[in-house]
Amino acid sequence: MKLRRSRSFQGVDDDRWYTEPTINPGSSPPPVDVGYGPQVGLPPSQQMKQRNGVLVWIVWPVLTLGIYHFVWYYKIHNEMLHFDPRQPIKPAGSLLTILFGWIIIVPPFVSYFNTGNRIAACQRAAGLPVTANPWIGFVLLFIFGLTPLYYQFELNKVVQRYAVAPGAPVTLVA
Repeated sequence: MKLRRSRSFQGVDDDRWYTEPTINPGSSPPPVDVGYGPQVGLPPSQQMKQRNGVLVWIVWPVLTLGIYHFVWYYKIHNEMLHFDPRQPIKPAGSLLTILFGWIIIVPPFVSYFNTGNRIAACQRAAGLPVTANPWIGFVLLFIFGLTPLYYQFELNKVVQRYAVAPGAPVTLVA
């Protein structure tokens, strides 16, 4: 190892020193973490909750005057985040997108589409064949609002893959 004095951007010397590694011929380079394998520092994966798709789609939203749909949307995003912490999911951001995004028209549709992609990623992480199609979910938005029914049935496939209680730790396959 050699000590070298660093130079600032304009070429003016400053008071910082750094070590320059020496390369020995015939030696292997040090291991580099490329992000594969178990993720260090991430919380363990947790099982999601199985829900009745018909209750999610029509019964609870009618009884709560539509409020349950927003509760359900937040809950599934929060559960997907805890199921696969590697996914960059922001449950509150997704909820705010469908609540207030209608002002610009496009954001809620993008959020529903991305939800389908996230469900597919959860199926992939569980080692299941990916059957969730975001395009089907998008089209079902315009057919009696069937998207929650479809998405909940797809999420239930992931839940059925593991035979443990909601919130219990699970091991992801991929």
